[in-house]
Amino acid sequence: MPGPLQSHSREWLFCLFSLALLSACGGPESPTKLSGATMGTVWHVSYVPGASAPDAQELQRGIESELALVDQSMSTYRSDSEISRFNALAIREWFKPSVDFIRVMSAALDVGSKSEGAYDITVSPLVDLWGFGPNGMSGVTPDEEDIARIRARVGQQNIELDEMRYRVRKNDYLAVDFSSLAKGYAVDLVADWLTARGIEQYMVEVGGEMRLSGLSARGDLWRIAIEQPDSSERTVATTLQLTDVALATSGDYRNYFEVNGKRYSHSIDPRTGYPVAHDLVSVTVIHPSCMVADAWATALTVLGAERAMAVAQAQGLAVYFIRRVGGGFEHSHTPLFSRYLGEPQRTDVPQTEE
Repeated sequence: MPGPLQSHSREWLFCLFSLALLSACGGPESPTKLSGATMGTVWHVSYVPGASAPDAQELQRGIESELALVDQSMSTYRSDSEISRFNALAIREWFKPSVDFIRVMSAALDVGSKSEGAYDITVSPLVDLWGFGPNGMSGVTPDEEDIARIRARVGQQNIELDEMRYRVRKNDYLAVDFSSLAKGYAVDLVADWLTARGIEQYMVEVGGEMRLSGLSARGDLWRIAIEQPDSSERTVATTLQLTDVALATSGDYRNYFEVNGKRYSHSIDPRTGYPVAHDLVSVTVIHPSCMVADAWATALTVLGAERAMAVAQAQGLAVYFIRRVGGGFEHSHTPLFSRYLGEPQRTDVPQTEE
């Protein structure tokens, strides 16, 4: 693979400690576990083989093939990828990409419009300007004039998507980046591929984003831990019990720089051109689609606690929020999230995979 799928909307490592708290021990069946590298991160699949399921080697090859489709379409590190070719096109030139590309583009534009502009797949030039892009951190703040100049090139309103004819074009100079939802889409592709092959009990994870189906190998709901957003150590904030859903987490507490005592987050607000400066540090979204959960986790992180709660409830989303308040953390969630909460966990012991 030429390079990783660029991920500058957030790091995934803070999401759910290396993997989930898998309820896979002591059950009637032992799960089969597969893993590998993709898009600059790692993937894991844990499943209970059905009677007619293909063997593990065939599944490994199939999963890798599905993931390669996403990388070939959406990696900005590949000059031959669909997204790189689209970004290189002239203004108002129609582009006819794959169905996968159209689906992700459509979902991104939808979340962008419903999130009051807090989510925008054309924000990558601003991310690069602030030093959170592929060239690494510069540790300095850009000039106001440069921010204003680059921000003028950001805006999904300059993308024209014709879903009926499976084509898209840009009506201004801009570049798009799917890093904030492509991993979620990859999870969905793999999960659907497994389901089509008769596997009904599985957990699929790519870079911290997950989708779960059926029961764990132990015969109960899957148990997933949300990490306490503390950059100095890894502890559990709460645990979830869930199945037949996907989830994604976003936060700003591991990827930032400081100048003169002021902290600059890697989460850039496309509406202002500046890093977010509020106390919302972690957002977990549960949704049937991992791609949609992935995008909304980013959008709500940018919005900030009060507005994010209002938008999440208006959109009927199941969301868990963690704010930094003084020297501690304050947790809250939308009403729809209540059904997934498990038993309270100790927060002084790092999570380990069962």
